[in-house]
Amino acid sequence: MSSLAGSPDAPATALARRPRPLALPARARGRGGIALAGALALLLAGTAFVADGGLRLERTTYVEVVLMLLGAVLCAAALLVPHARAQRFNGGLTLAAVALLTAYTAVSISWSLAPSDSWIEASRTFSYLAAFAGTIALARLVPDRWPAILHGIAIACVVVCGWALLTKVFPGTLSEDEIYARLRAPYDYWNAVGLTAALGILPLLWLGARRSGRPVFNALAWPGIALLEVALMQSYSRGSLLALGAGLVFWFAVVPLRLRSAVVLLGATAGAAPVIGWAFTMTGLTTDRLPLDVRGDTGHELGALLLLMLVVLTALGLLAGFLADERPASPQAKRLAGRVLLGVLAAVPVIGVIALATAPGGIDGQVSDGWNQLTNPNASTPDNTPGRFTETSSVRARYWDEAFHVHGVSPWVGTGAGAYATVRTRFRAAPSPGANPLAVRHAHGYVPQTLADLGWAGLGISLLALALWCFGVIRTLGMRPRDRGLPWDAERVGMAALVAVALTFGVHSAVDWTWFIPATALIGLIAAAWVVARPSLRTRMEDAALAATLPPAGRPIVRDTGPLWVTPEPPAAADIAGPGALPVADADWRRRPRFPWPAAVGAVLVGALALAAAWAAIQPVRSVNAGDAAIERLQDGNLEAAVDIARIAHDRNPLAPDPLWELAYLEQQRGRLADAEDALEQAVRLQPASAETWRRLGRFQLSTLNQPADALASFRAAYYLDPRSQASRSDFLEASRANGAPATLPPASP
Repeated sequence: MSSLAGSPDAPATALARRPRPLALPARARGRGGIALAGALALLLAGTAFVADGGLRLERTTYVEVVLMLLGAVLCAAALLVPHARAQRFNGGLTLAAVALLTAYTAVSISWSLAPSDSWIEASRTFSYLAAFAGTIALARLVPDRWPAILHGIAIACVVVCGWALLTKVFPGTLSEDEIYARLRAPYDYWNAVGLTAALGILPLLWLGARRSGRPVFNALAWPGIALLEVALMQSYSRGSLLALGAGLVFWFAVVPLRLRSAVVLLGATAGAAPVIGWAFTMTGLTTDRLPLDVRGDTGHELGALLLLMLVVLTALGLLAGFLADERPASPQAKRLAGRVLLGVLAAVPVIGVIALATAPGGIDGQVSDGWNQLTNPNASTPDNTPGRFTETSSVRARYWDEAFHVHGVSPWVGTGAGAYATVRTRFRAAPSPGANPLAVRHAHGYVPQTLADLGWAGLGISLLALALWCFGVIRTLGMRPRDRGLPWDAERVGMAALVAVALTFGVHSAVDWTWFIPATALIGLIAAAWVVARPSLRTRMEDAALAATLPPAGRPIVRDTGPLWVTPEPPAAADIAGPGALPVADADWRRRPRFPWPAAVGAVLVGALALAAAWAAIQPVRSVNAGDAAIERLQDGNLEAAVDIARIAHDRNPLAPDPLWELAYLEQQRGRLADAEDALEQAVRLQPASAETWRRLGRFQLSTLNQPADALASFRAAYYLDPRSQASRSDFLEASRANGAPATLPPASP
């Protein structure tokens, strides 16, 4: 800090000792914050509406391709634009770790027990890498546009959650077929709605608490936070509430704007609380499978209350901003308010302990019961009602237990990215009487999912990326011991808000599968990447001090290996002779920049890699489309064309069994039973861990080829891989009877 407070030329001296690139001053740039915020909001909201929960292959793939190409364009621009290329590569190690995780995910296809799913997950992870790298590139291109990132995230979250609430306000128009009371549009998954609300609250809290900006815009934080709180509570998402709590704890613990933040958060919460309390008492908003007219009447009332809430909180936000400017609180009042706030926060755990102590069983009994419900795979799941917030039981314990069993199949390298959905059927618990086993694709937690899919190696790479990111956060936020005492300027507060957003997403993805939902993952990745892409706090302070001594706006400044100005024309004598000016030889001004051939080659390689990855990502979609076309040809009576198209579908995705099943059916229709059997056996060789591949082969052997002995062997394998399936049980018993054996099932344990 001494270099910032000494003589006028102290910053120049400090920089000369440690040469580094100097970012362009904000005043030397054009105005593009509004456009960037709008573009980012459109990208994030569009991803939510197009890719929804990330389970629909075609729509999700199109989003992934856009992310790959957009990330490549930004990276190429950062390589070619002089001022971006000249900067020090901050966040490079974190990016390398993310790239390593992506490469490992792709390589896992070679040993995967579900290679077609691993292919899809490799494409998804590469799109995340492109988003992460593209954000780092964007931070180098427009480093002063960090407020636009926060604005864009906030706008997108409000739009998505606002739409979710509108589906309850106008159910007859927007959600006529909805059967659940919990909010789940547009993701078709309620916890994703809750997480989106939690992610949006943090940038809005920054907006309302900051000392800069226009008061009118800052006041919008009040109704925005309240709207997101209503959406979060109507999603009944306990994990989202936990993740938001982690983000808020970080914000209030790190950022010194505690009083201003508390006023905004408590004020917005006070406005949202009556609406939330009313909604929790309404049958039309808390009961599943209600008639449309009941949902419609209650929804219209909810809409009226939301509109009133937004109007009142907007007015209160404007009033609070006006009073803060006209009558700022005295230091004594701030200290008193801070003590009151700390007292309230300290009273919360005390009240919780008292409540536990007075409950049946006391503290020990309540904690033991809660822990048992949380970790017991056989615990009953809570209903989709507001009562979920008071219960700890969940199906996650069951999914995690299954994931740990899958992890035991291949502990070190895993069973392959995305293979959990296939392998878990061997270990899933028995369903309740009369019910079918749950079809689950994800383990509802990043750690158990990664252990199952990528093993200890994948988890180690993930932890490496996390550790490198944390180191970057400490550097960017100025949390190192030698940074103590540096001021909290506007950008430092903004970076803390982005860290809180990334932290919120990370906590939630630890207890849910939101890593696989493109929109929520994209918000977390963008926030995390921007933070590590920025220089350290001390570097930004020194560069800002130096920029104040440099020539006026309009002359772009680039520093590469030392103190050097590059301007369209030589500076005036007064510019050179000013305080803290740097002497520059006349020859430096006559040099023309050379074409950056290495950077151009790098940009071409990045573009080629993105195009190759996008082409690979689209192949499973093209394979599915070809399979659909083959069925259409069959329905039209053109059997030969249907077979040819089915083979094309297999060529486009040679790792998936589905095209082989279609080909086997078509060959059977042509009477070529040997070719049909070959296709089914090839599907088994492709995914021997899939019960469905064995089941289809066994059905063909029993019903078409009349080979009950071979069918029994196939059905035995299917039963071993999926003993809880009704189809596995009935098929095995049928084949046993066909072979004259006793119709008894072997033990279900693997």
